[in-house]
Amino acid sequence: MPDTSTTDPRAAREPREPGRIRRAWGRRWVRILAYLAAIGLCAIAGLWFAVARDLPSVEKLRAYEPSLPTNVRDRNGQPLQSYARLRRVELSYDEYPPLLVKAFLAAEDRTFFEHSGVDYPGIVAAFITNLRSDKRPIGASTITQQVAKNLLVGNEVSYVRKAREAMLAYKIEGALTKQQILELYLNQIELGRNAAGVEAAAHAYFDKELDQLSLAQMAYLAILPKGPSNYGPERHYDRAMGRRNWVLGEMLKNGFISQAQHDAAVAQPLGTVPRQSARNEHNGGYFVEAVRRELLDRYGEKASSGPYSVYDGGLWVRTSFDPRLQGYARDALRAGLLRYDSGRGWAGPLEHKDVTDETWRAQLIASNLGLDYLDWRVAIVVSKVGDSADIGFSDGKTGTLARGNAQMPVRGVGGTAFAALKPGDIIAVAPAGGGWALRSVPKVSGAFVVEEPSSGRIFAMQGGFDDRLGSFNRAMQAMRQPGSTIKPIVYSAALASGMTPASIIVDGPFCVYQGARLGQKCFRNFGNMRAAGPKTMRWGIEQSRNLMTVRTAATVGMPRVVDYIQRLGVSTQKLPPYLSYALGAGETTVTRMTNAYAMLVNHGRQMQPTLIDYVQNRRGGVIWPANWRPCDGCNAPDWDGSAMPRPQRRWRQAIDAMTAFQMVHITEGVIQRGTATVLRDLNRPIMGKTGTTTGPTDVWFVGGTPQMVAGLYIGYDTPRNLGGAVQGGTFAAPIFKSFAVKAYEGLPVVPFRAPPGIRMVRIDRMSGRPVYGTFPTSDDPKAGVIWEAFKPQSEGRRARRTAEDDDAPKAQATKAVGPAEKARDSDFLQREGGIY
Repeated sequence: MPDTSTTDPRAAREPREPGRIRRAWGRRWVRILAYLAAIGLCAIAGLWFAVARDLPSVEKLRAYEPSLPTNVRDRNGQPLQSYARLRRVELSYDEYPPLLVKAFLAAEDRTFFEHSGVDYPGIVAAFITNLRSDKRPIGASTITQQVAKNLLVGNEVSYVRKAREAMLAYKIEGALTKQQILELYLNQIELGRNAAGVEAAAHAYFDKELDQLSLAQMAYLAILPKGPSNYGPERHYDRAMGRRNWVLGEMLKNGFISQAQHDAAVAQPLGTVPRQSARNEHNGGYFVEAVRRELLDRYGEKASSGPYSVYDGGLWVRTSFDPRLQGYARDALRAGLLRYDSGRGWAGPLEHKDVTDETWRAQLIASNLGLDYLDWRVAIVVSKVGDSADIGFSDGKTGTLARGNAQMPVRGVGGTAFAALKPGDIIAVAPAGGGWALRSVPKVSGAFVVEEPSSGRIFAMQGGFDDRLGSFNRAMQAMRQPGSTIKPIVYSAALASGMTPASIIVDGPFCVYQGARLGQKCFRNFGNMRAAGPKTMRWGIEQSRNLMTVRTAATVGMPRVVDYIQRLGVSTQKLPPYLSYALGAGETTVTRMTNAYAMLVNHGRQMQPTLIDYVQNRRGGVIWPANWRPCDGCNAPDWDGSAMPRPQRRWRQAIDAMTAFQMVHITEGVIQRGTATVLRDLNRPIMGKTGTTTGPTDVWFVGGTPQMVAGLYIGYDTPRNLGGAVQGGTFAAPIFKSFAVKAYEGLPVVPFRAPPGIRMVRIDRMSGRPVYGTFPTSDDPKAGVIWEAFKPQSEGRRARRTAEDDDAPKAQATKAVGPAEKARDSDFLQREGGIY
C-alpha cells in the first residue's frame, strides 16, 4: 500500500519571490510612468491619425500639371490671344540660371540641399516667436514644405496644417530629387502681377527673358514669395530695395557671390517696368471673344470642370482668324458707320460716372471702355470751368478740351456739345493742336463676317464699332430681319420644285385673304415700284421684286420655303408658313446668312460656320474635332510625284447641288445689272444679294466669290428708321466693296464651278427663250443674249418659229463674231476655264 503520507514535490515547493517586472510594477511611480507612456502613445497615434488622414499621395506630384493658360493662334500659327488668370511659363531645372536659383535659396532656404525636408532649428525659433506674439503666426517652411503647401496641403493657418506639411515634405524628399523639387517650386510660386513662376515674373516686372536678368533683378524676384504686394515698386520702393539688398547680403554670406558682385548689384536701382497688360490682349476683338465662349461651353472654365478647362488646361487653339482680312473688314465697317453718322451731331457721352478729383481715374478704369480707332482715346471729364474742360485718361495723365474743339451740335437736343458736357462724362477724344478735340462714336451699328465657302471657316468677324465699347457681338448675337437677302433661298425652293431661271413670273398685284379679322393683305414692291408684268425669275431676283417673290412662294408653297430656310441654317427651327417670311420678316444673324450663301457657293453642301480649326491639349494631342485626322503630305516642301494629298471631308447635301449652282449663277446677275452694280468694276465673278428691310431699319449685303463670302448689315441696336436714302445697294454694298478691293488684291480670278449635269444654254435675257445662231458677249452686262444654267431636260426646246419670232431676239442680241467667223461652244468653254 502506497505511503500516502508522502506529499507531492510541487505541492511542497515554496512560493517564488515576485519577478523583476512584477516587483517594478508594484512600485507606484512605475505604474504612473507606464500610464503616462500609454497615454502619450495613444495621443501620438491620435495625432498621427488626425494629421496623416487623407494626406495627399506624393504620386500627385509626379503627375502634377500646373494651371496653364489657353493660347490662341490665327490661321498662320501666329499668337493671337491668351486666356489666363495667371501668366505662367514652365521651364526645366536646367533652364534656370544658377545665380537665380542661389538667390531663391538665400532668401527662402539656404540649407535646402542639406536638410531632409524640414528645418528643425527654424521651426523651434518660429514656435517661440509665435508664443510671444498674438499676431498672425509666422512659419519656417523650407522650399519642400512650400511645395507641399502650395500643391497638395493648402494655405490654412494652423499647427495641424504645418504638421501635415512637414510629414508630406519628408515623403516628397524621398520620392523626388532636390532638382525636381526646385523645378516645381520655381514654376508654380505666385509672384504678383498675375505672374505664376519665375519666368512669367521676369516678363511682368522687367519685360525680359529670365537669362537676360541682372543679379540685382534676380535678387528682387527672390524677395517676392514673402508677399508680392509688400514689395511692389510702385508703393513700397524703399522696402523692396532694403529686402533685395538683404538677399544680396545673404548670397554673399553663403558664398554664392563675390564682394564685387554684391557691391555692384546693391548700387543698382530696382529697374522694374510699369505694370502692363499682355501685348495681344485686344487682338481679334469680337472673334477671340467668340472663341472663348465656345471653348467655355465645350470645356468649362476652371480645373474642376475637367482637364481641358479654358483657364487652367493649357490648351493650344488654332483658329481660322486672318488678321489681314479682319483689318479690312473692321476698317470697311467702321468707315461705313462713320459715313452714315457724319453730320448728325454729337451722340452723347459713352457713359457717365460720379467722380471727384481723387476718384476719376478709378472710375474710368472700372468702366473698362477703350478705343483702338486711329488716334482716338477714351477720356473722362474731370471738371469744366469757363471755356475749357479738364479731361483725364486711364494712365493717370490729364489734358484740356477747349470749347472750340467741342462745337458740334447735340443730336436730337440742340445746343453745343461743350455746353452739354458734365464732370463724369466718359467721352471719345482725339489730339488737336496742343489739346484734345471731341469725337462722336456712332450710335448706329452693324456687323461684318467673312467666311470660306469651301469649308465654313470664318476668317474675320467684326461685331460692332469696337469691342472695347461693349462685348455684344452683333455678328453672332444680334437677331435681325434679313430683308431681301432671303430671296435667293425662296427661289432655290422654287428651282427645286421644277421652275427654272427662265420661268415667267408675273410682277403684278398679289393679295391674300387673312380671315375676317385681318381682311385682305396686299403686298407691294420696295419703294412702291410699279409692276412690270411677266418677267423671268432671273430678272425678278436681279431687280429684287417683292411681288414676284411672294407669288413664287405661294406657288411653291410656304412649307417648302421655310423648309429650305431651315436647311440652309438661316433659322434653327422651322418657321410657321407665313408669306411674310418669304420677304425676310423672320430674324436671323449675319453669321447664319453668310453661311447660307457659302453653302450655295459650295454646291449646297451642309456645313456649320466655324471659328476653331482644332484644339490641342498641353502635350500637343488633338482633342477636337473628335474625328480629326492629319493630312499626310500636305506640308511637304516639294511635290514627290504622287497624287496630291487632300484632306478627307464628309459632307451632307442640304439642297441639290444643281439648284445651288443655278442660284449662284442667277445672283451673279445682281452684280452685273441688278441692285449691286456698284461691285461690277471689281472685274471678277461675284454673286450676292442686297437687302433692305421695312423702314428701312436694316440694310444688308451678302455675297462673294469661290474664295470667300462675306455678309454685313447696318442698323441701330434698337431698330429704327435709317432714312429713305439708305438702301442695301447704295450703302451696304459699297461697304463690301471697300473691303473687297483690298481683300481680293492678288487673288486669282476664279469662276464658280458648275456641278455635273448642269447645262449652259443661250437664252434671251428678257423672255427666257432659247437663242440659236448668236453668242453672249462678256463686254456688255445688259446684252440681250446670256448664258443660263439649266438642269438636264429643263431647258427650252427648239420649236417651229415664225419670222417675227426670230427677228425679236436677233434685234436685241449683240453679235459676238463677224460674218467670216462662226462662233463655237468651245470658245465659251475656253473663256470660262474649260468644262466645269
